[in-house]
Amino acid sequence: METVNNSLVIESKVAETLKTIYDPEIPVNIYELGLIYNIMANPNGKVEIKMTLTSPNCPMVDNMLNEINEKVKAIEGVKDLVLNIVFDPPWNKSMMSDTALLDLGLI
Repeated sequence: METVNNSLVIESKVAETLKTIYDPEIPVNIYELGLIYNIMANPNGKVEIKMTLTSPNCPMVDNMLNEINEKVKAIEGVKDLVLNIVFDPPWNKSMMSDTALLDLGLI
């Protein structure tokens, strides 16, 4: 049970960390923007993040991915990180949280 709890703690820390990383073109963090589809941590400290981009042609993708790598790998308990960039389902603004919609004045 402790390993399950440890995985959940790491997943929670990763989510909180992702909330400090902002899309370079939209002043909202990538978590609230809906770019993060899934976070999974195993008991050995391997974290897998399934995410997308607002656009497949995002010019700042390398900077954003580097920031994700640096910040997530700095979390205590994280030993390895795998970032899976997917475009299915494609991102759209309905994936944004209410917080993001409010921040952008869309509701």
